[in-house]
Amino acid sequence: MRRGMVWLILTLLALQAFGQDEMTDTTGVTASGQVILIADMQMQIDVNQSMNDLYNFKFARAEQQFEYLKFKYAWHPLPYFLLGLSEWWKIMPDLSDETHDATFLAYMDTVIMRSERMYEIPERRVEAAFFLAAAYGFQGRLYSSEERKNWRKAAVVGKNALKYMSEIRGKDEVSVELLFGEGLYNYFSVWVGENYFLLKPVVALFPKGDKELGIEQLREVSYNAFYTRTEAMVFLMRILNSYENDAAGAFYISEYLHQTYPDNPYFHRYYARMLYSMGRFSRARPECEEILERIDNGMIGYEATSGRYAAFFLGQIYENMREYDNAKKYYERTVEFAREIGADDSGYYHYSLLALGDIAMRKGEKDVAKDYYQLVKKEAQRKDRVHELARNRLRDL
Repeated sequence: MRRGMVWLILTLLALQAFGQDEMTDTTGVTASGQVILIADMQMQIDVNQSMNDLYNFKFARAEQQFEYLKFKYAWHPLPYFLLGLSEWWKIMPDLSDETHDATFLAYMDTVIMRSERMYEIPERRVEAAFFLAAAYGFQGRLYSSEERKNWRKAAVVGKNALKYMSEIRGKDEVSVELLFGEGLYNYFSVWVGENYFLLKPVVALFPKGDKELGIEQLREVSYNAFYTRTEAMVFLMRILNSYENDAAGAFYISEYLHQTYPDNPYFHRYYARMLYSMGRFSRARPECEEILERIDNGMIGYEATSGRYAAFFLGQIYENMREYDNAKKYYERTVEFAREIGADDSGYYHYSLLALGDIAMRKGEKDVAKDYYQLVKKEAQRKDRVHELARNRLRDL
């Protein structure tokens, strides 16, 4: 069981706090006359292109605009939050890479510092609570990832995020940005209880969720929000694909994200993965080949994790086409990528070794095949299907 699920519940509760401001009109002005930047239409127009640049991995262009906002609104947490979001997406393609952690966390700490100052101003308190919950929430996403597993820090930021939820709960008007957190909470608070029996007592302590409502809320954010729109689409895509058995719905989102942000490696590999899993091999093949070409050319964000997916899919595709030399080449690349990122305990790695053994057998290279099968037997878990297959092949030899 993923211990991060415990953190997930706490974080999602905090996410309910995201963006619930005083009653605003479309210009982002409160009843007391204060401009709420996150709801200000002119601000959204000003940063629209830079947000597109961010998600399309044109970080330098995006950050140039964010730096201008930092100059103009140095007192406000929004510019620092956007700069932190930029760092987050540098992390996203490969969560095992910690080179951006310090900068990301520094920006989120600055968001917290600026927000705490705003929090002392009564008419700014709810806006400040939004950014405090958001910053702590993003820190929690990092700390609770399978690659970090920093449960102590995750618990601390979770507690801090929950501290500000009471500042927002009970407001009559809820912006569409806030529905991102509402949707996540409504869905996962139920899903966790359904799938992790031991956590049911924990979930019972929280307000009751609604999975169907959560999905609808994420859809609404995907259609109508500004700052949280793309983040909502990412979660909705993953929920539909992994938990709701709606591959078609997930595919349409993945296709949209890849077409809208064609240089985003995370979206690119997810789209290729959806094409492969749906059996659309003729469309998956050029996408996977392009991913590998971009890795070889050193394109920003394209790295071994994406390469492992793309190479394995190509190995499978060419093996099904009985082009065994090409299949061998891509299975070998899968093994190289997996070893590069320390993913030699993954199915992609083990099944690539098994396939290389099978290809060797087809060529009459029994000693080579035996070496591959023995390697699978050595490195895979005995309970794994691939371990059984390797044992059977060794017995048949």
